[in-house]
Amino acid sequence: MTGLQDRLTPEQIEEFGREMDAIRQRIVADLGQDDVDYIRNVIKTQRGLEVAGRALMFAGFVPPAWLAGVGALSLAKILDNMEIGHNVMHGQYDWTRIPELSSQKFEWDTMAPAENWRHSHNYIHHTFTNVLDKDRDIGYGILRIDPAQKWHPYYLGNPVYATVLAFIFQWGVMLHDLEFDRVVRGERKWSDPELKQMRERMARKAVKQVGKDYVLFPLLTGPLAPLTFLGNASANLTRNLWAFAIIFCGHFPSDVESFTEEETENETRGQWYLRQILGSANITGVPLFHILSGNLSHQIEHHLYPDIPARRYPQIAAEVRAVCEKYGLPYSTGPLHKQLWSVAKKIVKFALPPRPRQTDRKPDTLASDRVSAAA
Repeated sequence: MTGLQDRLTPEQIEEFGREMDAIRQRIVADLGQDDVDYIRNVIKTQRGLEVAGRALMFAGFVPPAWLAGVGALSLAKILDNMEIGHNVMHGQYDWTRIPELSSQKFEWDTMAPAENWRHSHNYIHHTFTNVLDKDRDIGYGILRIDPAQKWHPYYLGNPVYATVLAFIFQWGVMLHDLEFDRVVRGERKWSDPELKQMRERMARKAVKQVGKDYVLFPLLTGPLAPLTFLGNASANLTRNLWAFAIIFCGHFPSDVESFTEEETENETRGQWYLRQILGSANITGVPLFHILSGNLSHQIEHHLYPDIPARRYPQIAAEVRAVCEKYGLPYSTGPLHKQLWSVAKKIVKFALPPRPRQTDRKPDTLASDRVSAAA
């Protein structure tokens, strides 16, 4: 971890913050009908894909039709979660005053109840991005993903935990809000009224999601119920793996930094912007890739401006990068395979106990090293 105060002078940070604010103000002033038309077209496409996917399940005895149905339903779930749900619930379209685009009314097609997610993600994660012991998305309470996290033999299972989380990601996001680790440490009581309400919302949402995908729609296809069940499970799995890959590649590549609470005390607007850049990474790709990622492939821009319509991130990415270069700041980006490989190496690396630092070695060993070096 490198101190935020070591990156730029106070004057530079203040000017940097003004430049970041100027980008935001220009985009906000330009929001209009094009943005509304865009998200409505995405919603229309998502609904069409879902209807097509469900309908093709009725032709499940024909393998090409079943596969097409799984593909269409997978895309529908990805669009619903990434480009629609995530972004609408961030309040990116609240300025329109359109009920279906209200962050407080939208509910998405996944296990995590929107009300729980808005608190844990919109508030906690985006306020305390990559601040250790504050941002619970660091490791999601089960992974060691940062050297400042104290090692325990439990973390030897890091690669296994990450793999399981990828396959059941929608369940992991839902259960993440329960803060099991804090309950185990005695920092939070299971009987807390707030936690009880959260569990009740989870139970209602889980019953609805499981009933829809694994009971109602399979029964509607009669003798094809087993194939429909399998098709829905495959679509959910595809969405889980995709969401896991995009989110982890935006938050945990090797060059993404984390921070202590002390570093962020009395944080100015400019310092907050700086922390978002240092604590995020982008993923390069074609326009369709960005849409399917919910434009979270522009994670840096999203962390800078979480309530600006995500379709605007590609428009400002070059400008944000230019400002970073002006101040000598890193701008982490790369193709999906590169970022994913970086995350995988990090997960394996931090599964192992930290190596003793050179200063922790015995004096005679250090002395012999110096003799060898001199020779």
